[in-house]
Amino acid sequence: MIRILAASATLVVALTAVPAFAHVTLEVQETAVGSTYKAVLRIPHGCGTEATNVVRVQIPEGFYNVKPMPKAGWTLETVTGPYAQPYDNHGTQLTEGVTEIVWSGGDLPNEWYEEFVFRGTFASTLEPGTFYFPAIQGCATGEEAWIDVTGDENAEMPAPSVELVPAGAAGH
Repeated sequence: MIRILAASATLVVALTAVPAFAHVTLEVQETAVGSTYKAVLRIPHGCGTEATNVVRVQIPEGFYNVKPMPKAGWTLETVTGPYAQPYDNHGTQLTEGVTEIVWSGGDLPNEWYEEFVFRGTFASTLEPGTFYFPAIQGCATGEEAWIDVTGDENAEMPAPSVELVPAGAAGH
């Protein structure tokens, strides 16, 4: 009886933990306003049973000087555009930059896990709070759009996010 109860408790814990791993997320969940941030976008599965072959991430205003990391076996593209305001990057004014990153042509089976990396800087003018990076997984016949930025904890397809804390408050 004790073994059955222990096995049941283990199963309940495992089942309640699964949803957290089902979403596309960022590895580091907190950083300071005005800091440089290495975003590690975690893709835990495909679209249903299909392999992921495209990963797109939108770069919102306030995150600038973005540089994506190439991934072996994938084609890397960036979309650039003007910033709503200029950002100071070590004495150089940046007026445009990356607004979207696209990794394509890869093959990430549903049974595998992968990470896609980019870095940039959070503007010092941002307010502390949740900052979202909407992302879309493309597959052969569909997509998974992780674009919900409402902050609803029950959102079915929440955008990957990081919590911005006041400058000097993050544990670096």
